[in-house]
Amino acid sequence: MDDEPLSDWAARRDAKIGRLRAVPLVPGEGPKGSHLYPAAPRVIQRWNGYAWEPHGFASDLAEAKRILYPEAITRPAVVSAPQPLRSGTGKHRKPR
Repeated sequence: MDDEPLSDWAARRDAKIGRLRAVPLVPGEGPKGSHLYPAAPRVIQRWNGYAWEPHGFASDLAEAKRILYPEAITRPAVVSAPQPLRSGTGKHRKPR
């Protein structure tokens, strides 16, 4: 059997410490998909290496996404300037 060294496994486990997830507060069993119940409040949970522990609270899916993915909000959108058509005889140009 090809067992990996314990140090590799421990490094992989430790890399996940601090990961956050949002769980909707709805009746039923276990966590649901994030796209379900977008208006439902969410508990933000943090992985401590052994179990998910409460970390925060969000009032809806949009706020939870702002907490979980702050880098997506702070990045400015790159918009390229429009390039006008130039004269040319390329194959894609309309004949005169």
